[in-house]
Amino acid sequence: MLKDPKILLLDEATSALDADSENIVQEALDRLMVGRTTVIVAHRLCTIRNVNMIAVLQQGQVIETGTHDELLAKGTSGAYASLIRFQETTRNRDLGAASTRRSRSMHLTSSLSTKSLSLRSGSLRNLSYQYSTGADGRIEMISSADNSLKYPAPRGYFFKLLKLNGPEWPYAVLGAIGSVLSGFIGPTFAIVMGEMLDVFYYKDPVEMEKKTKLYVFIYIGTGIYAVVAYLVQHYFFSIMGENLTTRVRRMMLSAILRNEVGWFDEEENNSSLVAARVAVDAADVKSAIAERISVILQNITSLMTSFIVGFIIEWRVAILILATFPLLVLANFAQQLSMKGFAGDTAKAHAKSSMVAGEGVSNIRTVAAFNAQNKVMSLFSHELRIPEEQILRRSQTAGLLYGLSQLCLYCSEALILWYGSHLVRSHGSTFSKVIKVFVVLVVTANSVAETVSLAPEIIRGGESIRSIFGILNRATRIDPDDPEAERVTTVRGDIELRHVDFSYPSRPDIEIFKDFNLKIQAGRSQALVGASGSGKSTVIALIERFYDPTGGKVMIDGKDIRRLNLKSLRRKIALVQQEPALFASSILENIAYGKEGATEEEVVEAAKTANVHAFVSQLPDGYRTAVGERGVQLSGGQKQRIAIARAVLKDPAILLLDEATSALDVESESVLQEALERLMKGRTTVLVAHRLSTIRGVDRIAVVQDGRIIEHGGHSELVARPEGAYSRLLQLQNHRN
Repeated sequence: MLKDPKILLLDEATSALDADSENIVQEALDRLMVGRTTVIVAHRLCTIRNVNMIAVLQQGQVIETGTHDELLAKGTSGAYASLIRFQETTRNRDLGAASTRRSRSMHLTSSLSTKSLSLRSGSLRNLSYQYSTGADGRIEMISSADNSLKYPAPRGYFFKLLKLNGPEWPYAVLGAIGSVLSGFIGPTFAIVMGEMLDVFYYKDPVEMEKKTKLYVFIYIGTGIYAVVAYLVQHYFFSIMGENLTTRVRRMMLSAILRNEVGWFDEEENNSSLVAARVAVDAADVKSAIAERISVILQNITSLMTSFIVGFIIEWRVAILILATFPLLVLANFAQQLSMKGFAGDTAKAHAKSSMVAGEGVSNIRTVAAFNAQNKVMSLFSHELRIPEEQILRRSQTAGLLYGLSQLCLYCSEALILWYGSHLVRSHGSTFSKVIKVFVVLVVTANSVAETVSLAPEIIRGGESIRSIFGILNRATRIDPDDPEAERVTTVRGDIELRHVDFSYPSRPDIEIFKDFNLKIQAGRSQALVGASGSGKSTVIALIERFYDPTGGKVMIDGKDIRRLNLKSLRRKIALVQQEPALFASSILENIAYGKEGATEEEVVEAAKTANVHAFVSQLPDGYRTAVGERGVQLSGGQKQRIAIARAVLKDPAILLLDEATSALDVESESVLQEALERLMKGRTTVLVAHRLSTIRGVDRIAVVQDGRIIEHGGHSELVARPEGAYSRLLQLQNHRN
């Protein structure tokens, strides 16, 4: 509406709304469509009754076009008229004795199997395409990650990680040997270099050539030795580190999946952040263990070797170098950091700009539809200003620090050379001894400083450990596999919510239920209807024990579900949600998730029951077809049918349906509804529904409003109350049609 377009596109814009909400939204859309070309993609025929032109699509072709009246006039030979009659039949069954008081098409929420594309020149309805990737709010969450992920550092975490790394101790021993051998490399090169400098002052050319050849071969041999030593060091410590990383990732994911659903509702546990912690933090652990041990052993060996050699050759120069050694190491360390830009880890500073770019790419359809490319670039440029200013400030600091480090370095070396020259001049020592000690210890200082420059990576590894142990040490509030809880082997299906009070953990100040009561007998079906946000889906969440009530009890077969082993209980419960959750794998694997160890024959049989087999058989790869991330390769209806097939395969005692058929067309819904009715027989079923047509065969219906049940009874019983809440819902849907 803000865009004030000439062309309006609506793709099932009101399909997920209840009757009351849809009525309000549809009135707004009707006003918006005036004077605009509008294209509507619709399953609900009631939403296209007044358009100028209707096109019925089937298998990628337009098989019928015309106005509503023209298409109805074709009678039994028309596809559109057949769909209307099907809806009329469904509606008449729903209205029963009260049908005389209702308008002709109460079945507001029926879906169209062949999508009806209505075109209206000058006032056309159409598709407002939303491409949601679940990234809402991700920028704010990433930018606040520093504050939200501050866990207290666990005591003795280094030794805890070493214990986790226990199976790799043979690799650690071999890596340690490689580190010790690597520690000899720097001093060896320095000693040979000192000897070479001394050779240049030989007066005998023959002796000079002889010694030069010797030290050249020693240089080459030392280089070969370095290749072997570094290979042993890094190879075995890499195996140790990578195995630890893999083990920690598995432990983290296991701990994350063990957490209660409410934990994921918290901002700091956003799915993107949690995934990043599993990927990045676990990898940084390698720096805190393998690289730390490697660096420490190599440095200790190098230092000890250098000072032993220095004290043996010329102890007085060695003492002076020892006094200035911290300054030499610090200066070289600062130099290393300066050469890296001293910008530190700018990933956090770039977090917001990266998220803006990610949002723009992942929602490219929305960006393109609204010509928002320049807006995205503007936001991206704005978010780059902070890291740009940060890096500019740090680069100035880096330049100053680099200059000071060079001053300290040269002053220290000048002092050592001055004292060495004093010893040579006073015949207290020789040039050869002084230069050997100087080169050995100064080169060692450079080597130690270069190694110490890895400190930021090691520090980051330590910080990541806080995040890791924050996950591993967290005691979940709802343990799915509590060994002390009663294991469930059979479930009759009696369900009772007794005096339940409930607020979502992320919104404790908003009360959803207050003294809520609902009782469902085993083998019976219970529908929950009402406006959006009234608490219907919360009932399903409590039965699944995604959350625990703040007061009262949720009971199955007369037992408080908090005393039951949740993992064994959930094996007896199947859930089909409004938004089907598919994994980036094949259709076969997605259905097989419903039952552990399911055979392909069982999967195919479940697919046939859920009306999946027909469309899968037409695919080139059949059941091996990859559905893509979140099932992007399939239509909404196909994804929903796969989710229902998963529930069919599970063969549950309790079936939970949360708008399970909301995305299906009329024909598919009819077939699937019959399958669901067969599946519901003998099972306790709870249905959350906006479409009243989908609950015509249930045993009991409860109207939920503002977190409480205001009306309860069978369909016929509720319809017989003209002023009742359920009758008003029927009237509202009928009026809209």
